[in-house]
Amino acid sequence: MTTKLNDLEFRSLRAGEEHLFLAYPQPPVPGVGVESRRVWSDLLADGQYRPEWSWVARRAGHTVARCAFWGFPESASPYSLDWLEPGAGPDCREIAAALLATALREMRTAEGARPEYHLFLPPGWRDTEGVREAAEDRLAVAAAAGYEPFIERFNYTWTPADRVPARSTRLVFREVGDEQALAVIRASIEGTLDGHSARDAARHGLAEAARIMLTDLADLPSPREWWRAAYTPDGDLVGLVVPARNPARAVIGYLAVVPARRGRGYADDLLAEATALLAEQGAQEIGADTDLGNRPMAAAFARAGYRNTAIRVVLQ
Repeated sequence: MTTKLNDLEFRSLRAGEEHLFLAYPQPPVPGVGVESRRVWSDLLADGQYRPEWSWVARRAGHTVARCAFWGFPESASPYSLDWLEPGAGPDCREIAAALLATALREMRTAEGARPEYHLFLPPGWRDTEGVREAAEDRLAVAAAAGYEPFIERFNYTWTPADRVPARSTRLVFREVGDEQALAVIRASIEGTLDGHSARDAARHGLAEAARIMLTDLADLPSPREWWRAAYTPDGDLVGLVVPARNPARAVIGYLAVVPARRGRGYADDLLAEATALLAEQGAQEIGADTDLGNRPMAAAFARAGYRNTAIRVVLQ
């Protein structure tokens, strides 16, 4: 689709027009957005970005702002907006907001909703000159296009240099089927500190929120046999952990302790099991995240040697 506003043209790309996206002249701001971490053309070749999901604002034959929506390579619709560069100049926010609003009229997730905006930032971004201003530009553009704040999340990274935590000696781990995994997820959503699960439960109820989570986990391109339910030696259920891979790297896809077993440090046991399993599979990097408000899980990541490497601000 193409939209014109005075001397500006807002459009998604067609096949063969990748040069329009690459012609953006502003250098990335270190640590701000995925544009400072990824090569768009590499992920385009892999199907994680698409020409029709990538948008540019053009003025007098020049690209002055751009954005792109990300999705899994096999997905028919995008998962999130994660690439947003508003350009420079006194009217950059206005131009980028108009570009984004135009794109959002076309972009829908598989459920028919508009994709969330995920803005990746370095830890302490509010106190770093240059980074704070770049983040505020993007947040203002998103707000003008209709986005509202939702949550902030700690992003963590583990590498072999951070040591493999010792596996639990007080729990037994077993492979788990879909029905049992769904039951554990449903039970674990009660009292959850995870913003997405709490939102889904408030909107759709516990059963549907659990189904949404199970579907998201099943879409990850990694063996289903890695999923583990945890039990005490007496056979009492403790929780569920999903070591996995996304298109970029190994990840802790899901970790939850059922309400009756919380407060006993079992998150450490589940995280150690998942980390050890992924390390055995040759993972040289494991990613994980949790909401800023989930302090118990943040503490568990720190104890397991995971380092906070980014903040992800999520808008809906």
